[in-house]
Amino acid sequence: MWPIDPTVFILGLLIGSFLNVVIYRYNTGLGIQSGRSRCFSCSKILYWYELIPVLSFVLQRGRCRACRSLLSWQYPLVELVSGLMFLAIWNLLLPLPLTALYWAIFSLLLVILVYDLRHKIIPDGLVFAFIILSLVAALLQSAFVGGLLTGAALFVGFWALWHFSGGRWMGFGDAKLVAGVGLLLGLRGGLSAIILAFWIGAVAGLLLILFTRLFPRNLSLTMKSELPFAPFIILGVALNVFLGINVLAF
Repeated sequence: MWPIDPTVFILGLLIGSFLNVVIYRYNTGLGIQSGRSRCFSCSKILYWYELIPVLSFVLQRGRCRACRSLLSWQYPLVELVSGLMFLAIWNLLLPLPLTALYWAIFSLLLVILVYDLRHKIIPDGLVFAFIILSLVAALLQSAFVGGLLTGAALFVGFWALWHFSGGRWMGFGDAKLVAGVGLLLGLRGGLSAIILAFWIGAVAGLLLILFTRLFPRNLSLTMKSELPFAPFIILGVALNVFLGINVLAF
């Protein structure tokens, strides 16, 4: 059981609220500086007490105070995941500069995860920022050469899957994402995260197909349906970093 530091958890919740803004506004022409948050249904400007992470959603019962339209569950879920993520990184007991860097890296990964789920694409700006931060992490952890070689090898492997399948097996964004994973985790951690991603993705796909068979009106999915793979890669990274799961040790 992780020791809970309320200050770190609250910081993570606040960052999670900011990450929601990034997710919704990225590539829409609206920057972070594009005014205060509004309701997507009635365009009412939201007051500070309507923007308290998680608490506002609960007190408003998941609805806009003005028009009573339903709010997305993405808001509290991203905020909670961000808070727990900040706690998990804090409890890795890394040097403070590396802790701050990991907070930034995993915040980016959380944005990529949700954005890929919503749009089935990984924006270049986000993935290149992740690669740069992973490069800095490799340098700080004296693992630059190993990370660079692992990142290059993973990129080539995923690029081959993308290229020879014409994009049917894997997206090019996934190839760029695993380059950053290799930089961040090195050979053992990087390979373990990718193997975990394939295992979890396979299980998730089969469960979704089973759900389709049981409830065909709610979901339409077949063996040929496309699933965004970045969330599984990022989950594999999290399992390796936070829980120390290394499938190569098995």
